[in-house]
Amino acid sequence: MSEYDLYELPNGIRVLHKQVLHTKIAHCGFLLDIGSRDEKPAQQGLAHFWEHMAFKGTEKRKSFHILNRLETVGGELNAYTTKEKICFYASLLSTHFERAFELLTDLTFHSVFPEKEIEKERGVILEEMSMYVDAPEDAIIDDFDAVVFGNHSLGHNILGTRESVSSFQQPDFRQFLQENVRTDRLVFSSVSNLPFKEVKRLADKYLAPLPPKLGERPRIPFAGYQPLSRIEHKSITQAHCLIGGAAYAIEDERRIPFFLLNNLLGGPGMNSRLNLAVREKYGLVYTIDSTYSPYTDTGLFGIYFGTEKKQVNRTISLVQKELKLLRDKTLGTSQLHVAKEQLMGQLAMAEESNGGLMQLLAKSTLDLDRVEPLTEIFERIKRITAPELQGIAQDLLREDNLSVLQYLPE
Repeated sequence: MSEYDLYELPNGIRVLHKQVLHTKIAHCGFLLDIGSRDEKPAQQGLAHFWEHMAFKGTEKRKSFHILNRLETVGGELNAYTTKEKICFYASLLSTHFERAFELLTDLTFHSVFPEKEIEKERGVILEEMSMYVDAPEDAIIDDFDAVVFGNHSLGHNILGTRESVSSFQQPDFRQFLQENVRTDRLVFSSVSNLPFKEVKRLADKYLAPLPPKLGERPRIPFAGYQPLSRIEHKSITQAHCLIGGAAYAIEDERRIPFFLLNNLLGGPGMNSRLNLAVREKYGLVYTIDSTYSPYTDTGLFGIYFGTEKKQVNRTISLVQKELKLLRDKTLGTSQLHVAKEQLMGQLAMAEESNGGLMQLLAKSTLDLDRVEPLTEIFERIKRITAPELQGIAQDLLREDNLSVLQYLPE
C-alpha cells in the first residue's frame, strides 16, 4: 500500500484518503463495523433491511431525490451487507465529489425509515429471497454457513427469514442503529485525484457536527465447531456440493499462509489444483473453487462444485485426494515459488482497482486498526515455508474436520 492520509475527528470517525493523480473518478464510502452477526435472534435480516431502507428517505430527501442525486451526473450509488460490515459507497467524476460525500452522510446518519417504504421494500427483499432459492449455487453458500456455525449468528442468513423480514417495523430499525452504530467503529474512505485538504475540509463540514457515540459493542464469539454432513433433495437438474469448515480469524498469524494454500488449491487461476484435477482432467464440473473468509474471531473455508448427480461421489473423492496430497506431501521448492508469485501478482492487480482500494483501506482500518502495506504482505508471503503450509493442511483440511452439504436433484 502506497501512502494514504488519515484524519480522526473529535467524534471518533476516521477519514482515510488516497490521492491518485491519474484518475478523474472518485470512489468513496462509509464502512460500518456492523453486520448480520450483530443481530439478535428476532432481528435476523435487519442489518440488510436497513441497507435497503437507507435509500428510501432521509430527514430532507425522499427516495426519488436520493436515487437521482448522483445518477444525473453519471455517478453510481450502492451498498452491501456482510456478516460483519455494512457499506454505503459511490463512484463518480471527482468534480462532483462533494455531492457524493454529502449524500452518503445523509443516508448513513439521517435515514427516517418511512413506514410506506418499509412495506414496499419488504416485498422486494422477499423477492430477493425467492431469487436465491431459484439459484442453488448461491443458496448452498448461505446454507453452508448454518452447517458450520449452527445457531450462532454467523450461521444466520444475511437476508434473514421470511418471518423476521415480514415482522419489522420502524422502531426496529431505530433500535438496531441505537444498539450498534458507534462513531469510532466506522470510517469514511476515498480514492480520487483530489488533495487530502479538500477531503478534510468536507469531513469537517459534514462529519464533525455528528455527535460522538462511543463505547463497547461486544460480539458473541464463535466456538465449538463440530463437522456435519447434510444432504438436501431439491427440484434442480444439477447436483451442488460444498465441503469445508471453520478456519482462522483475521488476526491469526496463519491467515496469510492459509490464503496462499487456498489460492493454490482452488483460487481464481485456471491452474488451481482442483480445476486441473477435476475439470481439466475428467471434465466433471464447469466450476470448482475454494474460498476463505476470515472474521474477527473465526473464519470459513469452503470448496464448491456443481456436477451431475451420478458424479457427486466421484468428484468428492477427487477433492479429498487433493486435500490428502496437501496433508501428506510438502510442496517442492519450485511449486512453492510459483504459488507465491501467483498470489502476489493477484494481490497487486487487485490493488490496481481504485474502487477496491477504497474499500480495502476502510476494511483493514476497522479490522486491524491499520492498513497493511502490500510490501508487508509480500514479505510475509515470501517467508512462508512448505512445512508451514503442510501443517495448516493437516490442521484444517483433515477429512474428519470437514463439513459437507449436498443439494441433490429429487
